[in-house]
Amino acid sequence: MELLRIETNPIMHLHTVSQKSTHIPIVSSGHALFKASSFEVKPFIEANTTEINLAHLKNNCVIPVFSKDNERTIAHQEYIEIVQGCVSKVFPNHVFDKPEIRVSHEIKGRIPEAINKQAKDLLECERTQYFERMAFIIRVPSIIETINGNEMSLVIGGVRSYNLENLYSKKSFEKFKFFIGFQVKVCCNLCVSTDGFAEEMRVTSYVELQAKIMEVLQNYNAEKHLVQMKALSRHSITEHQFAQLLGRARLYQHLPKKDKTNIPTLHFNDGQLNNIAKDYYENENFGRNSNGDLNLWNMYNLFTQANKSSYIDTFLDRNVNAFDFSKGISKALDGKSNYHWFLS
Repeated sequence: MELLRIETNPIMHLHTVSQKSTHIPIVSSGHALFKASSFEVKPFIEANTTEINLAHLKNNCVIPVFSKDNERTIAHQEYIEIVQGCVSKVFPNHVFDKPEIRVSHEIKGRIPEAINKQAKDLLECERTQYFERMAFIIRVPSIIETINGNEMSLVIGGVRSYNLENLYSKKSFEKFKFFIGFQVKVCCNLCVSTDGFAEEMRVTSYVELQAKIMEVLQNYNAEKHLVQMKALSRHSITEHQFAQLLGRARLYQHLPKKDKTNIPTLHFNDGQLNNIAKDYYENENFGRNSNGDLNLWNMYNLFTQANKSSYIDTFLDRNVNAFDFSKGISKALDGKSNYHWFLS
């Protein structure tokens, strides 16, 4: 089987998978054939987010400005549409799902004519709103791969958090997070690697934003990403090692700063570690086997599942951290990584 490599004019060779549900027609791309399959869509992030559609962002939300010069920001919907345009250029022969958009931290307001009304008396046309934080993904259902029996599809997405901007000042660089990776269909967990992730794209215009998105898309090495994820399934830890890892992960949060300097970073909090411990026993797809062992692909998915409780502005950073952590543990099992502290 040949693996996927993303290029400006991709010729990719991947599995086509049979499903019990009705097949979507095969889509041709160069010399390769792809077949999209249906699956139950679950939220890619939960936390305190709400699902919203692109039309609502366009028609029902005001656009924040930099208060000192009243220069407007790049709106959430504009960011999504810029990404859609870039993805269409990189994958011209593919059809994409509609963006799945999640928002949080609603900022409410009202029009001047309703200044003296009680809140309960406000009409819909008198209310204003925008959302401080927004995350979205766009699936490419015709580009798929299977790891450890789990079907995955290519996915592109981004995050915008106005709380990371200084909106009380003059217009300055605007910050965006962007990624390309894969999504595990059975659970809708995202799989993001460092080279498919731009932690902070600082731009002043649409053109700059578009250029930086294209750079990430064209430089992403999907083949390398897939090989690394497949390698996780070939390593397992025992129940004792998993318990040791979770215990060390809890201690890590409270280590003195000087003791953390030689230990790789772990961004997950106690609540998320609790969920990982619970899912070790209860998750039907990624929990322990009959012997209590856990392969690292499943452990990785326990971490990405727990990551769904993260706020939007930390969600992608923790997702990448989960992948780096899982790779580090696999190397530690071979005695080749400074992640051995978590297993010692």
